[in-house]
Amino acid sequence: MPGHYRPRRKIVAEINVVPYIDVMLVLLIIFMVTAPLITQGVKVDLPQADSQPLPKDSQPPLVATVDAHGNYFLDDGSSNANAHKQLSAQQMVVKVRALLQLNKNRPVVVRGDKNARYEQVIALLQLLSQQAGVPSVGLMTQPDDH
Repeated sequence: MPGHYRPRRKIVAEINVVPYIDVMLVLLIIFMVTAPLITQGVKVDLPQADSQPLPKDSQPPLVATVDAHGNYFLDDGSSNANAHKQLSAQQMVVKVRALLQLNKNRPVVVRGDKNARYEQVIALLQLLSQQAGVPSVGLMTQPDDH
């Protein structure tokens, strides 16, 4: 029919972003829930002792860890995956020296597994104090249960 004219549909050239926003919010919630679970780098059972915690106004400490097998790890407080990376004694010295050059007053704490041999913890203390030049090293413990 020559007189019938069908109206053309208008083409919508916009992208619907609502599904993308939904996915982004779900991912944000997942990251918010899992982020606190990733804070501890290496599984270590600390010995228990009566001790005072670090002052709240102090900087986050460098945490040098000795696990039950005598492996060394260093957590500098950043959120990267380096806290999970095993270090040799020389790598530990180099990293601690470099981090202390940035901030000489930063506390250094040794976190030794209660199943680690005493000699391994002492060896790390000697590395930090004698070779890395750390003026003062603390020992991390679990609070006593009584």
